[in-house]
Parts: sequence; C-alpha cells; structure tokens
Amino acid sequence: MARPAALLMLADGTSFPGEAIGAAQDAWGEVVFNTSMSGYQEILTDPSYMGQLVNFTFPHIGNYGTNPDDNEAPEPKAAGLICTELDEPHSHWRSQKSLDRWLAELGVSGIAGVDTRALTLHLRKHGCLNGYISSTDLDPASLLEKARALPSMSGLNLADQASCHEDYQFASGHPKTVAVLDFGVKRSILTLLEKAGFSVRVWPGNTSAETILESGAHGVMLSNGPGDPAPCTTAIETVKKLLGRIPIFGICLGHQILALAVGGKTYKLPFGHRGANHPVRDEITGRILVTTQNHGFCVDPESLPEGVSVTHHNANDQTVEGISAPHLFAFSVQHHPEASPGPHDARYPFNQFRELIGQFEERSKNA
Repeated sequence: MARPAALLMLADGTSFPGEAIGAAQDAWGEVVFNTSMSGYQEILTDPSYMGQLVNFTFPHIGNYGTNPDDNEAPEPKAAGLICTELDEPHSHWRSQKSLDRWLAELGVSGIAGVDTRALTLHLRKHGCLNGYISSTDLDPASLLEKARALPSMSGLNLADQASCHEDYQFASGHPKTVAVLDFGVKRSILTLLEKAGFSVRVWPGNTSAETILESGAHGVMLSNGPGDPAPCTTAIETVKKLLGRIPIFGICLGHQILALAVGGKTYKLPFGHRGANHPVRDEITGRILVTTQNHGFCVDPESLPEGVSVTHHNANDQTVEGISAPHLFAFSVQHHPEASPGPHDARYPFNQFRELIGQFEERSKNA
C-alpha cells in the first residue's frame, strides 16, 4: 500500500520530500543524525532524544522489527524519525511488531524515502537545524514558517519534562544503595547499576540534596537526559550541596551538570555526537574505547577549576569526554558506558563507581 506523501522542511529553507510513516500526524524538533547501524528502537526510546527528529544514516531501518525488551523507556521519546528506507517485511525471532505499526500505535511519526546522506552532509556543514515534517501540509512556505517558529535547543530545559515525578525503587536486595537523579534516565543505566551490585532508587531530577542524604544512599548517579544543561539550575544547586558529602557519578547530561556544579561551563556543538562507534581516549590508561554517544552540548575544559581534571577526550575532535574531582569523590563521562545500542568497551565506570564508594566509606571511617 502506497504511503501518503510527506515533506521535511528545515528552518533554513532546505526541504526533503518523502513519504509519511508511523502515526498520521505532524512531527517537529531539532534535526540530528545518528550513525548507528542498529538499535533504532533503543535510540527512539532514549529520553535524551526528546525534542529531536532523528535522521538515521544507516539505509535500512525497521528490518528486524520491534519488541518490548529493547525499550529504554516505556514509549518513544524522540519527536520523530527520518530514514531512507523503512523495511516493512521484518525478520527476527524476537520481533513482535513492525517498526511502522509500533510507531503508529505509540503516536510517533516521521518520514521515509529521504536522501539521508544529503541531509547529514547539510547538517554537518550548517549545524543542527530545527525541522518540521508533515503529510497534511505540503506547502513549503507554510512549513518553513512552522519550522522557524520552533524554539532553539540552546537554553531549553527538557530534563524536567523527561524526569519521573515520584521516586521509585528499581532494584533492591543489595547492601549499598545508589540514588539516581533522573533527568531522563535510560533503563540500561539502571540495569548496569544493579549488575554492579547496587540497590537502585530513582528520584526526580529536582529532588533536594537534603532528601537524597536523608535517604541513606551510599552514592548518587546523575543520569543522562535531553536539552541544554545550563538551565537545569535546581539540579546544579543540588549537586553543589552534595559534592564532597557523597560519591557522585554522572553520565552525559549528568556529566555536564557535574561540570557546571564544580564551576565549569558548557557550550553547544555544531552538530553533536550521536552514534555507536565514537573513539574516546582514556587519559589514565591510554586506552582507546569505542563508545556510544548522544549529546549536543559539551564541557569547556578551560573553564574547569583547579582540582578537576579531564580524564577522557574524544579522539576525533579532542572534546571533553570525562572529568574527575578526586577531592570531592566525583567523576563523570560524556559518552554512554551502558551503550544500548553499541559496544561494551566503556562499561568499567560502573565498577569504578563501586570502588569510589568504598574509598569514601574508608575515609569516613578513619576521619
């Protein structure tokens, strides 16, 4: 059955024709590209993609269908998707639904038949741009007006929207408990914390430092999440109050919030890092890690105060991929050690966090 015609309009006036997929509704947001060869379901359900239209550079999307076990959140968080070819005949023993049907049932739409290579090259040259997808309004002038009316990702606090509203227990039975400040946490992060030997309790991102400390947690995880870290002022102030009083481990947005809490600054990258094959150099060991990444903002290394060191660099552009503040028992990484999708080279920070908690308790015992 032929799909309805659709049009993607970028805020700079560049348009890409295609056909509508998923739900029968418009989609809009910041257009970004992801270079992963698989993992479209994990990507679309990753809360860090809230407010973004994901352009998949891999040509075949949907070829192994969908299943509930691969969700990083209960439902898709990306604003929509863009692909070259949406494969309806899907084949995989775990598949329960086609990607198109899954999207339609969950109210997510997008566009297929797009020259995603041309779109990616355009974004690399001009930076990420807001975009609008429609199958009901194909008038370029009308769509351009809608695309230009969308808010910029810079200055946008989406972490509050992505966070849970009440605390909940994810895992129990272990003697050490980690309190996760949820800015849009992925399920894989919680799962790997449990596998590292922790009971895990998840708290809203705006939870006070006093509540976290009174909960009896042994460490705090600052989760991933969407949007600009700078407007997350409540979380930044909370982390400031926690520093030195409890071990802290941050991932992605959590890494950026930790950097802001210690006095650093962040800035927006032209087109960000999104994919499952980004090389990162661990400056402590000299090892090169192949990592999963999804971020549009970055930490300014020149802004970091004395006592805070850069532990990881992106091997492609030398941007900051990790920091450490040993005197405050805090560290973080910009890449995603939990992957999902992606390689497992960088999973060791979860064990590093467990060791840090042990060191903190030993120091407290001897104080």
